[in-house]
Amino acid sequence: MSLPRVFVTRRIPEAGLDLLAGQATVDLWPEPLPPSYEVLTARSKDCDGILSLLTDKIDATFLAACPKLKVVSNFAVGYNNIDVPAATARGVKVGNTPGVLTDATADIAFCLLISAARRLVEGHLYSQSGDWKTWEPLGHIGLDLVGKTIGIVGMGRIGYAMAQRCYGGWGMKVLYSNLERHAEAEEKLGAKRMEVDELLPQCDFVSVHVDLNPATKHLFNAKRFGLMKRTAVFINTARGPIHDEPALCEALKNGTIFAAGLDVTDPEPPDPQNPLLRLPNVIVAPHIASATVKTRNAMATISAENLLAGITGKPLRHCVNP
Repeated sequence: MSLPRVFVTRRIPEAGLDLLAGQATVDLWPEPLPPSYEVLTARSKDCDGILSLLTDKIDATFLAACPKLKVVSNFAVGYNNIDVPAATARGVKVGNTPGVLTDATADIAFCLLISAARRLVEGHLYSQSGDWKTWEPLGHIGLDLVGKTIGIVGMGRIGYAMAQRCYGGWGMKVLYSNLERHAEAEEKLGAKRMEVDELLPQCDFVSVHVDLNPATKHLFNAKRFGLMKRTAVFINTARGPIHDEPALCEALKNGTIFAAGLDVTDPEPPDPQNPLLRLPNVIVAPHIASATVKTRNAMATISAENLLAGITGKPLRHCVNP
């Protein structure tokens, strides 16, 4: 009896690939850049399952071209690259990897916050440039963190972990915007829930942790940056299209806000000539929030387990459309 066929669209940690060995016939895309849509479709059309990344567009046309497909296992928490209703309509299970990257992402969010607030990267580049001649009493002055106010937009697992760090480590006041009340945040962190437009003028730091969907695309636009303090720092570790990038660039250039720290951009990666990358008051990381050994191994394990479960007709460990 032949083994089920699967396409893994990029090399993932061995923790996941080892699970697939002997359980399926694995077609592994070896290149550092993702396969094109056409190649993705051609390599998947006879497969029982695929292990995909956020860079892989799984839409209705792709699904129609892959009639044997039983499962799409995404190597990510988010799944905005997948047309979930179209997959559901064809009986294709969709898996993701929630829970395992909460702390790693919250750590990067706070890393970006403190680095942007204290102008750390700007100072590092200054040190490398040869312009640093002496200690400067007015040089590279940043913002204080202790006792300030953090605004969490999206109080899910990651948003709560970020709020814990700000509240417990720096004694920050926590305001948050969320579709539902977060009782634990209110009880343990003294967090106060309010609408986004009400929250923004009161916050020294704003950290975004919402899903990308039609309601959150360009949630942060020129109007909302205009509501923020001129000393505010904007942090986005969720998805790039949640902020309007030209509006953010303008807000940073004009001094509408003090600084920004981004782990995500729109598009991703940005064009090397993107003016955002030339601004001294923004830090752009290459989508590395989950990039720790423990987290990436866990993501690989879950995505492989989801894939194997889907091709054998078993319940997925984490299923988007159960």
